Amino acid sequence: MSKEKKGFFARLKEGLTKTRNNIVQGIDRVFSGFSAIDEDFYEELEEILIMGDIGVSATSDILDRLRAEIKEQHIKDPAECKQLLIDSIKEQMKVDETAYDFEKKQSVIMVIGVNGVGKTTSVGKLAGILKDQGRKTLIAAADTFRAAAGDQLAEWAKRADVPMVGGNEGADPASVVYDAVTAAKARGVDVLLIDTAGRLHNKKNLMEELRKMNRIIDREYPDAHRENLIVLDGTTGQNALVQAKEFGEVADLTGIVLTKMDGTAKGGIAVAIQSELKIPVKYIGVGETIDDLQKFDSDEFVNALFDVKRDEDEAEEEEGDEEA
Repeated sequence: MSKEKKGFFARLKEGLTKTRNNIVQGIDRVFSGFSAIDEDFYEELEEILIMGDIGVSATSDILDRLRAEIKEQHIKDPAECKQLLIDSIKEQMKVDETAYDFEKKQSVIMVIGVNGVGKTTSVGKLAGILKDQGRKTLIAAADTFRAAAGDQLAEWAKRADVPMVGGNEGADPASVVYDAVTAAKARGVDVLLIDTAGRLHNKKNLMEELRKMNRIIDREYPDAHRENLIVLDGTTGQNALVQAKEFGEVADLTGIVLTKMDGTAKGGIAVAIQSELKIPVKYIGVGETIDDLQKFDSDEFVNALFDVKRDEDEAEEEEGDEEA
């Protein structure tokens, strides 16, 4: 395990402290407080998971899986169920291997979401990740509504050492996308990353602009692999789910970037979103530096959430890293 990855796990674990206090302590009370696995036991678990922003749909799926496992393994003691619950949540959040196909193909990634969720910084960090993988990357600054949005993105592009197209305030976003697609094709770019304005999900004209940009890409770059990643703020809980549903009506969402997971008590929303919308969380962010955005790993996330110690092999590997 690289130091960067190890450091990210530590930050993730620290960032999920409030969520852990919100969910895991309650779950532990149920496992230690009940002497039998009965309907009261399941109801108590259900309430804690729903109150922890895991959501009704995800909670129902997790508990159905838990009931089946308990029955199959003839478990009678509630204390023996915790690992089953952890495994059930991990299973719920597994990201399919094909989720990152865009890393290997000529791709266009449009990054969308409301104001203030960390879209522009996510574009910059994602550009850095792709550049490090040896992918020829180009950023399009199609957020032309917000003053200084282009300047902010230019700063991130500079940090990631990736070229940028557009960024002029007041320009037509669709024309920026057109220019960016033309440049991407001419330069043989692997991945075109498009930053869009912080569209308020109730503003119809801005949503129409998003449709227009999609149409241009469809027409001008039909062979490109397409991704529409929605950036959601982990601190907003159920409101993030509402935003994703609204955007899903105008764009074919292929993945979620969940930001600001450090310091939120609502980290359970990561489980809810994936379950409700059947859209995978592909990246998770826990800070402001360029390496604070990482691919989502369900095992890592749930282990951090439940404060599960990672296996001894990893621990030894980390010690080796530190000695080196």
